[in-house]
This record gives sequence, structure tokens and C-alpha cells, in this order.
Amino acid sequence: MRAVSKKAGKDKQSQDNVVAVNRKAGFDFFIEERLEAGLALEGWEVKSLRAKRVNLTESHVIVRRGEAWLIGCNITPLATASTHVRPDPTRTRKLLLHRREIARLAGSVDRAGYTVVPLKLYWKRGRAKLEIGLAKGKKKHDKRADKKEQDWQRQRERLLKHKV
Repeated sequence: MRAVSKKAGKDKQSQDNVVAVNRKAGFDFFIEERLEAGLALEGWEVKSLRAKRVNLTESHVIVRRGEAWLIGCNITPLATASTHVRPDPTRTRKLLLHRREIARLAGSVDRAGYTVVPLKLYWKRGRAKLEIGLAKGKKKHDKRADKKEQDWQRQRERLLKHKV
């Protein structure tokens, strides 16, 4: 897979394709690099994704034995799911990445103290994709500075709107 730039991600992604966004990740982490990964899903999970019944907020990604795994992602099963399948909403799901990408993520997590967080779940050419980010945690004072910057941007927009 390839890295996704911020601008390209916004231009290519229509709101119809986006299933879920992890807004908490931007508040808790500095996102330094973004990657696109595929997901290994079961049939009932795909149907639930189409119905947008997914929560990424409490989920995280781990790299173990040369494989990347999505843990804690809650995909709520539909009531019309098959009767012979026992759906597990928070099961561990495998992420589909190239070996080099997994090795680079594992190295960054082990050596540099980074963490890998899921950012966005969306459809691309009929396949479910997960945008993951290589991130560093924010301290409390960093969060306060970000909040202050957001308030200033909002106030500046209001001032410019009233001037014109």
C-alpha cells in the first residue's frame, strides 16, 4: 500500500465512502504518517459496515509476529445476520499491509516510542480500507495549546466573515 497525503485523502474521499472517523485520535495524538490498510472481514461484518454500524474510538493497532492486528474495533452485528454464525463485535481483525510497511511500523513502535492508531474506515473500489496513523501521544499542555489554536481559528473566521 502507499502513504496517503492529507490533501489527496480529502479530495478523493467522498462522504458516502467514509464509514467511520476516529476524531479522538487527532485530539490524543500527533499524527506523523498515514497509511492505508485493507481489512480481513467476515460477511456479516461487511454488511454492518455498509450500514455504518462501527465504532473506532476505543480501538488500536498492534504489530505482532510480522502481522498487524486491529484490536477493540466494535462492529455491531445486524439483526438480520445469519443464524448459524455467532458474531463477535470486538474480535481481533487482521490488517492487510505489505511486509515492508509492517516492518517499518514495528520498528517505529519498538524504537522510537510511536503508536499506531486507526483514523478512518472507508470504502475504496468495493473494498473496506482502514487509514492508520503512526502517532506520538500528546501531553496535557499540548492538548490545551491545540484547543486554544482551534478557538483562535474559529474566532478569526467569524471576524473575517463580518468584515466582508
